[in-house]
Amino acid sequence: MGRWVEQKMFGRWLLSGGRSAGMLLARVKETTGIVGLEVVPNAREVLIDLYDRTLREIQAVPENEGYRKSVESFTRHRLQVCREEEDWEQIEKRLGCGQVEELIEEARDELTLLAKMIEWDDWGVPAGYEVEVIENDAPIPKHVPHHRPPRLPEEFFKTLEALTAAAAAKSSDNPPKDGPPGPAQ
Repeated sequence: MGRWVEQKMFGRWLLSGGRSAGMLLARVKETTGIVGLEVVPNAREVLIDLYDRTLREIQAVPENEGYRKSVESFTRHRLQVCREEEDWEQIEKRLGCGQVEELIEEARDELTLLAKMIEWDDWGVPAGYEVEVIENDAPIPKHVPHHRPPRLPEEFFKTLEALTAAAAAKSSDNPPKDGPPGPAQ
């Protein structure tokens, strides 16, 4: 290689902060297009940090809780994509959940919710807690859902009775043959 080419490549390397030339060619986002949502130039690093924090803090939630399983699952997936991709456009494309700045907002919101969930201990039932069981015919308040299916229409029972009678008549006309089925004689 000629000296001029080497100097040019070294210059590119310096301009990129010692990173690969691929990083130098990455597009710079100028705006999110969303009012009030500023561009985060180091969005990938911010996301990785937030996802790592989420995975550390979710450990306070019991392992068998659906909330923990769900948060761990999508957070691990998003973290993996962020670690595999250097470019913000590729992260957005692979995750398909909006812009990286929106993902940052979501991750921060999840951390806030996680702290509240741990504080509220939604999955814990206090020792000695007793459930009130109502064993009388007191009317159920209107705001409480009634978990009783509605009565089936009379037409259903008539149809069922007709089908049952037809099946019984057919089976009495053709009693089952003894032995294995064989060729007709």
